[in-house]
Formats: sequence, structure tokens, C-alpha cells
Amino acid sequence: MSIEKIEAEIVEEFDMFEDWMEKYEYLIELGKSLPLIEEQYKTEDKLIKGCQSQVWLHSEFKDGKVIFTADSDAIITKGMVALMIRVLSKHTPDEIMNAKLAFVEKIGFTKHLSPTRSNGLVSMIKQMKLDAIAYKVKG
Repeated sequence: MSIEKIEAEIVEEFDMFEDWMEKYEYLIELGKSLPLIEEQYKTEDKLIKGCQSQVWLHSEFKDGKVIFTADSDAIITKGMVALMIRVLSKHTPDEIMNAKLAFVEKIGFTKHLSPTRSNGLVSMIKQMKLDAIAYKVKG
């Protein structure tokens, strides 16, 4: 499925909720489905810089696609990284690098996340795109 289609699904899902408390609850639920990083990758070099909470992100390159796994010590952040993995994982480096990620604005993250969480989200996206660039260069 294309990144744009996945984004559209996410926007639809978040549109079902009336208020932001319900959306936060949904985000927490999404965090429970996060493809967890293996313990061996929970290292300092896998921590995303710029996140207030600890977020470990690991990527692998298989069959021309980037596969992401992650974990976080904060439940909302875990949900945020789960969403980003759902959107970007299992896509080519070019698809990841060119992703506009308009869903972030459409579901209201830019208005409803605290400044520190917003910075963390930007840092997650940046790291995922940097990983994609690295695989493209190696490719």
C-alpha cells in the first residue's frame, strides 16, 4: 500500500473521534501494536536526539525496502512512533525521502501536541528519512 493511502487511512481513523482525549487514548492503543526493537538495539546510538522521552529507532534494509522497529519509555511517544512506522516502514528509500506526511497536520498533531512532543515527532521523521538516505547511498 502506498504511503499516501496509509496516511488517508490514519486520517479517517482519527476523524472518528470527537475530542483529543479520545485521540490520545487511540494513540496509546496504537503504541501497544508497535513493532518492538530487539533489546540488542536499545543502545545510545539508536536513541533519537531531540526527543524528551527515550525513543530507540532501528532500521534494516531488506529487498529494497526499509524496515523500522522502535520502542519508547513514554506511552504517547510510543503511539507516535508506531504511527510513523506504520506509514514509512516497508517502503523504498525514495518513497520515504519523498513522503510529505501531510497526515500529521490533518489529524491535528501540529495543534495538539506539546512543543516538546512536536519536536520529538520532527526528530523521529528526520531520523527515519536520514536512514532512508543512508540506504539509498549504500544501495
